[in-house]
Amino acid sequence: MELITRLQQQLQTLEERSLIRRRRTVDTPCAPRISVDGRAMLAFCSNDYLGLASHPRIVDALKQGADLYGAGSGASHLISGHGRAHALLEERLAEFVGPNLESARALYFCTGYMANLAVLTGLAVGDKDTEIFSEALNHASLIDGTRLARVATRVYPHADTAALASLLAASTAATKIVVTDSVFSMDGDLAPLPELLALCEQYGAWLVVDDAHGFGALGEHGRGALEHFDLHSSNLVYVGTLGKSAGVGGAFVAAHEAVIETLIQKARPYIFTTAAPPAIAHALLASLDIIAGEEGRQRRAHLAALVAQWNDGLQLRHWQPLASNTAIQPVIIGENAAMMDIAASLYQQGLWVGAIRPPTVPLGTARLRVTLSAGHTQQDVALLINAVNNLERTRHES
Repeated sequence: MELITRLQQQLQTLEERSLIRRRRTVDTPCAPRISVDGRAMLAFCSNDYLGLASHPRIVDALKQGADLYGAGSGASHLISGHGRAHALLEERLAEFVGPNLESARALYFCTGYMANLAVLTGLAVGDKDTEIFSEALNHASLIDGTRLARVATRVYPHADTAALASLLAASTAATKIVVTDSVFSMDGDLAPLPELLALCEQYGAWLVVDDAHGFGALGEHGRGALEHFDLHSSNLVYVGTLGKSAGVGGAFVAAHEAVIETLIQKARPYIFTTAAPPAIAHALLASLDIIAGEEGRQRRAHLAALVAQWNDGLQLRHWQPLASNTAIQPVIIGENAAMMDIAASLYQQGLWVGAIRPPTVPLGTARLRVTLSAGHTQQDVALLINAVNNLERTRHES
């Protein structure tokens, strides 16, 4: 029982610091208006940026995929689990993001976390002549990937291209890998990708871009951050997530065919895991059709209008909204207990907003993480704006 007691004490400490995480159970399909633990809620906390998670065309495609390919894949991709749906999806993804890459090929993964681990370990693992340069605010999966790669790693300050330039200039490594999020998940801002790519080309480095929160939502055709910045290079290694704007699940890596073949041969998260159900890949083909078509353009335009409405409508004097033109709109509250109390007050009003605390964000910067979706209406966003404005005013008047 001593081991159990130790765990219970650790959990009690988290509770006292307002750091305990708790799950809620959603009873309905992912959408802005949902039932949570039996209660009707208006949600501003999912990453379903284009509102595609319950789109009828995608749901029908998932059903059709199950009819065509069954429920599971049965094995890893390199044994017998690589189905026709996976192959078609990879071909389509390579074609879709190919305009920004050279000799593009794509590789599909079960999750974005696995994709990031695979890229960094596959390109670098155990090579003493490789050095990784990692953005200070990178996602946990990128941080874990650098650790698993077991090579020299330098962390450069957030968006500080001058600091990165100095690190690259001083490096004698034969292989240099710069890795960054495109849209930072807890801040909503964009990495300076054009400047980063210029440095990588100058110093002969790979630029690994995790576009989890940009794919589908950014760019005229939804190709993500590379299209948004109009970037083209053989130095790019692109990671796109398919469970956020694409509305389904999984992720992919797209890069020069030599990179993808290297990952197939060396990336343990790809080699040693059962392939995702092929029905998911089949559903993603329908999702890509929507993203690339007129409906996708309309949804991105509507999302941009909602972001502008949010930024124009907030009137805060004590809480700090972070500057962001993406669907991620954080509001820094500060202390954990105060932030949890505010999130609970919103929840009591039927508004579900993400409550983010350390260690996900730095100490003293606990925040509401508002995420907007093309599935929201202007009236939905107005409700949240009024609730946040009124809540701040009443709390600081009392």
